[in-house]
Amino acid sequence: MRPGGRSHEVVIVGGGVIGCSIAYHLARRGQAVTVLERGKACAEASAAAAGMLGAQSEMEDTGPLFQWARRSRAMFPQLAEELKAITGIDIGLVREGLLNVAFSDVQEAELRAREKLQRAAGEQADWLSAAAAARLEPALSQAVRGALYLPDDGQVEAPLLAQAFVQAARQLGANVQEFAQVQGLLTEQGRAIGVMTSDGPLYSDCVIVASGAWSGQLLAGIGVKLPVYPVKGECFSVLTPKPVLRKTLFTPGCYIVPKAGGRLLVGATVVPGSYDRKVSLAGLAELLDRAKQLMPAIGEAEWEKAWSGLRPQTPDGLPYIGKVPAVEGLYAACGHYRNGILLSPITGKVMAELVLGGAGEQGAVSQLELIFEPSRKELHIIEAAH
Repeated sequence: MRPGGRSHEVVIVGGGVIGCSIAYHLARRGQAVTVLERGKACAEASAAAAGMLGAQSEMEDTGPLFQWARRSRAMFPQLAEELKAITGIDIGLVREGLLNVAFSDVQEAELRAREKLQRAAGEQADWLSAAAAARLEPALSQAVRGALYLPDDGQVEAPLLAQAFVQAARQLGANVQEFAQVQGLLTEQGRAIGVMTSDGPLYSDCVIVASGAWSGQLLAGIGVKLPVYPVKGECFSVLTPKPVLRKTLFTPGCYIVPKAGGRLLVGATVVPGSYDRKVSLAGLAELLDRAKQLMPAIGEAEWEKAWSGLRPQTPDGLPYIGKVPAVEGLYAACGHYRNGILLSPITGKVMAELVLGGAGEQGAVSQLELIFEPSRKELHIIEAAH
């Protein structure tokens, strides 16, 4: 231990679903780990998420992110069992599928092309006529042209997944500290040696930055430019007397996710560059209009609540997962945008493997280093860390 400070082997800055997944996977392997969260753990973007596991619906091609997304989606059934066994929390995994809805000829052509790509990649994807889609979901608007049915895209209760990661990590020995203010990263001779908190320095052998939309600000303090910016998303939920929807409905600019007890979650607006968490009436009105286009009867539902979250985006739309160049012992896991819930299992697993030096899932780490590594073209070193 260094004079005047406490020492931990791995420190994770950020207690969202990504940081807590990493902590869980490290703790499972017996690694001492401390998570520092400036507020309540998993109370930011993780709590605001709809919980969609849209490995197919969110991806427009079959590139590396698609490959990672479907691998991560496949981890959820076993993960759900593990987390429930440790914590007793049921993360609400539902595998009812998703309808990606088209309202125009252009949208239909795009979805039919995506059907071919995804089938070629070995995934289930079926174009349905408007009549066939309505047979699956009678509440669907009569104005639709058709829908791409993705039976394997499921959902979870995002807040419960986040809570389960936190509790499981703690029960396995991780130290999750809430309301812990990290003021900066500590480096020495080109190596990360810990973080400076409001209570003083906290030294460690390894530091992982998983602070979502705030990650770039933290890294800038040691001369590393990592482009991550917030994208505010506003959502609302309504209640129906009985369930009226089984499958998630998705179209550009709007999704409706059915939850337990007749609850429908509707999202999400897109406001780039804003750290403002206030929910606007204009944003909600826009969402309601789009939701009624998908499902007209939603206008008769009972209002429940509205909220917003800040999704961390990167210039090329890919997350940063891996070692930060020029600073030994420093890692980043951020920029997942609206796929943080979906990618949390594989991100936690692979980050644990990177930190501990394991080979891991075949191809996962090597692909990670090539595609998602923070050293790709957007990352520039402003000045060498001291």
